[in-house]
Amino acid sequence: MNSTNKKYDLHTEGSLYYLVREAKAGTINPPLLILMHGVGSNEQDMFSFSEHLPDNFLILSARGPLTIGPNSYAWFQVDFSTGVPVIHKEQAENSRKIIIQFLESLKTHHSFDEKQVYLGGFSQGGIMSFSVGLTRPDLIKGIAVMSGRLLNEIKPFIVPSEKLSSLKVFISHGLSDNVLNIEYARESNAYLKTLGLTPTYKEFLGGHTLPNEIWLDLISWLKSE
Repeated sequence: MNSTNKKYDLHTEGSLYYLVREAKAGTINPPLLILMHGVGSNEQDMFSFSEHLPDNFLILSARGPLTIGPNSYAWFQVDFSTGVPVIHKEQAENSRKIIIQFLESLKTHHSFDEKQVYLGGFSQGGIMSFSVGLTRPDLIKGIAVMSGRLLNEIKPFIVPSEKLSSLKVFISHGLSDNVLNIEYARESNAYLKTLGLTPTYKEFLGGHTLPNEIWLDLISWLKSE
């Protein structure tokens, strides 16, 4: 799957910068998909594949609020020095609140179906998709978590199972991921089932990456909803 070279203007809303790929002409109140990158990347990363995503969707790609280097951003700081990721809990919670605020204010600038809002993220972006979707399913129809994990720190704030009943979940993860082990995905999948959810779950041969096959699986999942 080749990425697009088309140029897009950078927008801003609240604390977040983002790129926009409009839905095809004539689409009224399109579903919305917000893409969120991993640590050290930026809004261009996942957005480079936006032209391959369903054309009836409004696609936004958001930049994490923390600057960690030139064109390098994050949703929160994380320390891998012990071999187990240790997050900056306050930053993670602040980003969760920023994303929620972002979602609530977008409708003043963009036309979309508020009942058809999806979050899709890679690595740390996937973590944030879990954190927002499981705590505010009233704002989200579906979450796609690619090579991410469910934070233990967010579990006390997950809403009761009955409020999650309509949430759609897509999980994908590489079998040889040496950043976030495959067991994180398996544990997340099992935990969500205890909440009454039935995730679409995909494992693939590969590491901490987002191969074409997962984009194709994501497209199928979006179209099936």
